[in-house]
Amino acid sequence: MNKIIVVMVCVAALSACGSDYVISTKSGQMIETEGKPKLDQDTGMYRYKDIDGNDVLINRDEVVQIKEG
Repeated sequence: MNKIIVVMVCVAALSACGSDYVISTKSGQMIETEGKPKLDQDTGMYRYKDIDGNDVLINRDEVVQIKEG
């Protein structure tokens, strides 16, 4: 029984480690992401997951700031 409780606590702690971020764009949008956006140097695009879990790309020229939220 104690092992089950320890496993549940560890899973809960690990799931809380994922940080959300907010991308500010030149047009004034504030885009919430799941996890930190990653820049693809070859294409110049940031790849991120939106709050619905969809993969999205945005041109780095449109990004003003990325902040941990």
